[in-house]
Amino acid sequence: MSQEKPIGAAPVIVVDLQTGMFDGIVEPPLHDADRLTERARKVIDWARRDGRKVAFIRHDGPAGDPLAPGEPGWPVWPALGQAADEPIFSKKVGDAFSNPELGKWVEEQGAPEVVLLGAQTDFCIAATVKGALSNGLKVTVVSDAHSTLDQPDEAAPAIINRYNAQFAEAGVNLVTTEALTGPPAG
Repeated sequence: MSQEKPIGAAPVIVVDLQTGMFDGIVEPPLHDADRLTERARKVIDWARRDGRKVAFIRHDGPAGDPLAPGEPGWPVWPALGQAADEPIFSKKVGDAFSNPELGKWVEEQGAPEVVLLGAQTDFCIAATVKGALSNGLKVTVVSDAHSTLDQPDEAAPAIINRYNAQFAEAGVNLVTTEALTGPPAG
């Protein structure tokens, strides 16, 4: 893990941290949901203090899906404290960059880099990492601020660790919440 802080203008992109991923009404909450919320909030607050832009990605599931537009699970998780001027970009597939408006917004920030956190590690985070890299962006993933659900053959912590290793192999900068939001090293 390289633990490099991203360049000053690199925006933070919060992927799919929607009510349905936390409330446990239709599906179980994400692994370590309370700590994920705390870490995501810490990164968002850090970004704001640092003058970075923050955007939220919202998955639009098909009709009948808990994440379908208008369903109780669809909104951005309120505990994250999204500010009124922070945009939401919708998507229907894993890669947030499938929405060209996100790419335009990132370009407007003037940074060749993005900071990613959110859900789910093995689906939309992995797809968005690939999408950002294929768009020529440098990617920083907050290694302890993305999560998923247990799968029948693998527990969520093992999935998260496996994907962090894959992200590192792909050239992604991995940084913990504490290393990112704490004082500069040195």
